[in-house]
Amino acid sequence: MSDVSLPDLAASHDTASDASPPPPWLEVHAVDLEAQGVARRPDGKVVFIEGALPTERVLANVHRKKSHFEHASLTAVLRESAQRVQPACPHFGLHAGACGGCKMQHLHVAAQVAVKQRVLEDNLWHLGRLRPERVLRPIEGPAWGYRDRGRLSVRYVRKKGEVLVGFHERKSRYVADMRECRVLPPHVSALLLPLRALIGAMDARETLPQIELAVGADVTALVLRHMEPLSAGDLAQLRAFASTHGVQWWLQPKGPDTVHLLDEGGPQLSYRLPEYGIEMPYRPTDFTQVNAHINRVLVHRALSLLDVQATERVIDWFCGLGNFSLPLATRAHEVLGIEGSEALVARSRDNYQRNAATRGIHGPLAPTRFAARNLFEMTPEQLVADGTAQKWLVDPPREGAHALVQALAQLRLSPERADWQPPQRIVYVSCNPATLARDAGILVNKAGYRCVAAGAVNMFPHTAHVESIAQFELVPR
Repeated sequence: MSDVSLPDLAASHDTASDASPPPPWLEVHAVDLEAQGVARRPDGKVVFIEGALPTERVLANVHRKKSHFEHASLTAVLRESAQRVQPACPHFGLHAGACGGCKMQHLHVAAQVAVKQRVLEDNLWHLGRLRPERVLRPIEGPAWGYRDRGRLSVRYVRKKGEVLVGFHERKSRYVADMRECRVLPPHVSALLLPLRALIGAMDARETLPQIELAVGADVTALVLRHMEPLSAGDLAQLRAFASTHGVQWWLQPKGPDTVHLLDEGGPQLSYRLPEYGIEMPYRPTDFTQVNAHINRVLVHRALSLLDVQATERVIDWFCGLGNFSLPLATRAHEVLGIEGSEALVARSRDNYQRNAATRGIHGPLAPTRFAARNLFEMTPEQLVADGTAQKWLVDPPREGAHALVQALAQLRLSPERADWQPPQRIVYVSCNPATLARDAGILVNKAGYRCVAAGAVNMFPHTAHVESIAQFELVPR
């Protein structure tokens, strides 16, 4: 942002000499998913402007030119958007060394959600050639202190004799010089400077590239990646830090499968879904949702849309640790959870058995089976082998569920089989609106479903990340 105040900018424009050409003010008419303002020059050329917002009149410094568009950075604002807000984090901005973790802090959080909803709807129309019959109210939650998962980069700067711990700088591989982080839980943000001091005092300070964090219901776990064995002195410092700050250290000498507790015992890392009486233990490197509050609301929304009855069988595709499978087991007659990772399948089985044994007043869980399957190579034959289910819950990674919905479409286009019927309802939870739109297009235009509803999920406030949920109903033949 320019250091010049808005009145000064306006005055300098109004009193400029008639002999001087007027500054090339740009009228911003939209904002893209990367939080860049979108403007057009008189010749029609599009300019994407970092830091600019819709309705603003701005000056921008172009740093990349192409034949049909330009990329630029905001340098001054003549007319400011009503949706512009003061960023809460001192490390956010366009300045050198700014943190690259957030892109939308200058935009009011309600407007951020509106942008993400528009992105979802645009993708469904332009990529899937469909419009949902109903737009769901976006799922929102706390805008700050929400990030229970994260990977902090660590760098020892030998020339300065100091350690940096945080996210990368904007458009850089360098680690930002961060003193705080407003999207991390406050107690984790408060650890950034103590962690810098800890790493700086360790013998292995030059070979510790990252710290992964996982905030559970009762414990905050920190996973230290170390490229060389840690000395007895370093281990003693980690234990002292854990005692002082109430954290649990895990060590990662090599790949993710080498992650282990520094010291056994203590509270177990887990998250809870209290509405369903479910507690989910997990390892800090397992995939879990970043935002525990939004995850609880998302699970409730998904189960409400699916409307599972006590007589129905449900398949949870890409089930992970059982985040949806176990809540589904409180409603359904039978649940099948399918996941690509054998390790996650083993943990989902353990989670099911643990919860089934401690239900108490919450009542029994439905019979639930978990299986490992390569879901990116699904075939109609495998789909039939997994059996008929009245409802599907689909929660794929960014790549989407292309093979799965293609197999479903192929079965729908072939003569009906007496031993298999398609699901009557599908709820699809997505972390990528483009692959959701692609798969939704197959479900609607080939497999014979209606897109009954769709909406955005603001899992990552202040970032460009879009999560969403959509509901599909089978059209009777």
